[in-house]
Amino acid sequence: MASRLQQIISHFSSDKASMAGMNPEILVVRLGDSHRDFSFQKLGKAFLSHLQTGRFDPYRTHIFKLTAAYKTDTFPQKVNLGVGAYRDDQNKPWVLPVVKKATNILLNDPALDHEYLPITGLPEFVSASARLILGSESAALREQRVASAQTISGTGANHLAALFLSKFYTFNGPRQVFVSNPTWGESTAKSHQGPVLILDQANHHAIFRNVGIEPVDYAYYDPKTIGLDFEGFLNALRAAPNSSPFLLHACAHNPTGVDPTSEQWEKIADLFLEKKHFAFFDCAYQGFASGDLDRDAAAVRYFEQRGVPMLVCQSFAKNAGLYGERVGALHIIGVDKAATDRIRSQVSVLQRSEISNPPSHGARIMALIMNDEALFAQWKEDIKTMAHRIIDMREKLHHELTNELRTPGNWDHILRQIGMFSFTGLNAEQSKAMVERAHIYLTNNGRISMAGLNSKNLRYVAESIDKAVKGEL
Repeated sequence: MASRLQQIISHFSSDKASMAGMNPEILVVRLGDSHRDFSFQKLGKAFLSHLQTGRFDPYRTHIFKLTAAYKTDTFPQKVNLGVGAYRDDQNKPWVLPVVKKATNILLNDPALDHEYLPITGLPEFVSASARLILGSESAALREQRVASAQTISGTGANHLAALFLSKFYTFNGPRQVFVSNPTWGESTAKSHQGPVLILDQANHHAIFRNVGIEPVDYAYYDPKTIGLDFEGFLNALRAAPNSSPFLLHACAHNPTGVDPTSEQWEKIADLFLEKKHFAFFDCAYQGFASGDLDRDAAAVRYFEQRGVPMLVCQSFAKNAGLYGERVGALHIIGVDKAATDRIRSQVSVLQRSEISNPPSHGARIMALIMNDEALFAQWKEDIKTMAHRIIDMREKLHHELTNELRTPGNWDHILRQIGMFSFTGLNAEQSKAMVERAHIYLTNNGRISMAGLNSKNLRYVAESIDKAVKGEL
């Protein structure tokens, strides 16, 4: 070891005398006229010793604490309404039948290998995913103006898109993106009683900050109506500098379940065009929200038809149940084919330095499903099974609270909201009582996952909400 260190030292230093009697554990490197000592032993003790624990700690973050508490709770009627994944009526994960079929086809394919995919992903998956979100009649697709890449699910798509903007977008003023309050991963949502939730920074926020873009909240959720603050949203669009990027949830807004109506989307698009804003769509629930793939893509397709500058982040975690396979895509629309080719080349460069090549298994499953007529038809039925069960839970919970228990207040928002999550309107004190006294685990802003409800626990949950509202829990 000592002789090798001496060789290294002699390579960097021309001062032979300085090496006489040198401790081999000390490496002296000449930097101009100065010297710095690097002690391997000292380095081991001091290396990164200044680091503090990261803000995101799975054992301390609210949603993970809920899950951990639920798992250790021995109460027989405990209910987990914090889960962000689909569960069937038996409270079990559900592998879609069409995914089982596609997996079996792959397992019996003698030509299947485990070679690297192209940098931008499996071509037959990438093209099919673009067609799924933009529609077969898309002018952008027809004119070859869509630069697409396979990503590490929706999170990877958001990151790659944010990185692309940080490198190439021309910001009009500060490097910032406007994000709904609250948004995915949740942030502080205000109510007439004050802030109702403070978690670690929302995941959308973290993704943008990691690439040097500062997220700025725009008004979205109105706690007084438990619905959309539409005027606040429009005012934010008007007030933002021209050409500002706005992150939009394509459907089934996470975490509120509150979406604009078709008419409201039209007015939003009008302002995007007037102000030359850039639409950054995040689509994690296509098909899963309403049970209809085309309906849930309506906002994205409308913006594309109107010519709004845009990109789309796409995930297949929810609508195909491929949570752990990390299947997603990014689609950036260019002004013409030449510009799109340049976009694609730059996305490839970024992807190469990030992950080199995306994973193949989930992409192959989805490529089979989306490109085979029979499998695609079955997938649409499987999607309906999931979406309609959640819609059924919404209807039954509303019926229990409104007609059976006559719980104080108006509960119509449960029916108006869409997708996996619902903001119930319960305040922090009521939500805390639900957790501590009823053993029903939900976030302290009253958000619940409708997928956690089933025929066996719905009545108990409704009764507990009724008691919490009345102050009797």
